[in-house]
Amino acid sequence: MEHDPTDPIHQFQINRIVPIKIGDWDFSFTNSALFMVLTVAITAAFLYYTTRGRGLVPSRGQSITELTYEFTANMLRDAAGTAGMKFFPFVFSIFMFVLVANLLGMFPYFFTVTSHLIVTFALAMLVITVVVVYGLMKHGLHWFKLFVPPDVPALLLPLVVLIEIVSFVSRPVSLSVRLFANMLAGHITLKVFAGFVVSLSALGALGILGSILPLLMVIALTALEFLVAALQAYVFAVLTCMYLNDAIHPGH
Repeated sequence: MEHDPTDPIHQFQINRIVPIKIGDWDFSFTNSALFMVLTVAITAAFLYYTTRGRGLVPSRGQSITELTYEFTANMLRDAAGTAGMKFFPFVFSIFMFVLVANLLGMFPYFFTVTSHLIVTFALAMLVITVVVVYGLMKHGLHWFKLFVPPDVPALLLPLVVLIEIVSFVSRPVSLSVRLFANMLAGHITLKVFAGFVVSLSALGALGILGSILPLLMVIALTALEFLVAALQAYVFAVLTCMYLNDAIHPGH
């Protein structure tokens, strides 16, 4: 069955490229997996080729890489202090993966891996797991002071602790849903207006004239979506830095 090219949901459909089934388990290589591999490959290739011939006068590519490096390092230092720099490779990898995956999704017929909740939730759970594991390894049971704010009256302490625990548990949900929802909503809106352009253009001269407005909206939304793609990568990374600070300084 042929798919409607103007269908705004079809762009999020996961398709098997290499079917792999072992018993009841499905390990098929899909378009989502393909673009995750491409995201990692493109990021690694860009970083390698822009830094392999480092010069005193940096090239354009080297300048972009150095600016991204410094931007991430400053973001981590501001949120977690100098002690947080041990997590720089982790935060930088998260930031670059989300950024490149978001930008790849802006190309026609490409797949946006961050528009799927399971992908963003997996990234969020990775962040929270690192926070919990490092916090317990570094501070032992003292890490649980994170859930006990100082100077709270004893009468209110149980309620406050419960609120802090619920807030912490909800972090991976909010972290993943924020990224997923922004990418999903933006791409659907963009595809809807693009569908208006295609539908109106098929109605003849009057339709082509009427399609000018949705075409202008598509151009404006495309520019906005590039901004959102970068902004959501930044938000994901800066929240990761803030959560890592709780692992490093649980009493603060």
